[in-house]
Amino acid sequence: METNVQPDDSVKDQWAFIVVQNPGTGSEQFMGFKTPENEQEFIPAFATKPEAEQCFLLMPKDIMNNKYEIQAIHRDDLILTARNNGFDVFLMDEKSCIKKKL
Repeated sequence: METNVQPDDSVKDQWAFIVVQNPGTGSEQFMGFKTPENEQEFIPAFATKPEAEQCFLLMPKDIMNNKYEIQAIHRDDLILTARNNGFDVFLMDEKSCIKKKL
């Protein structure tokens, strides 16, 4: 018996990809930035891992002293953690353009 089950796109929309600085260490943290205009602190998030990988190449970072890893995180957990630490979350594209605020 063959069933034609379609993937639930709403499930993948519940996840985002972020850059984690120093993963698995005591100094692990989400990589965040400030907007140049008003110094608003934010965490860049991405809909796909390839978008995150492309944008990561454009991000300012200290590769001599830190390690970085792209990880998936549930959007609700990301937003809650960000807000509890004074950050907004922006969904971005691979060229570092903001798509929308989460």
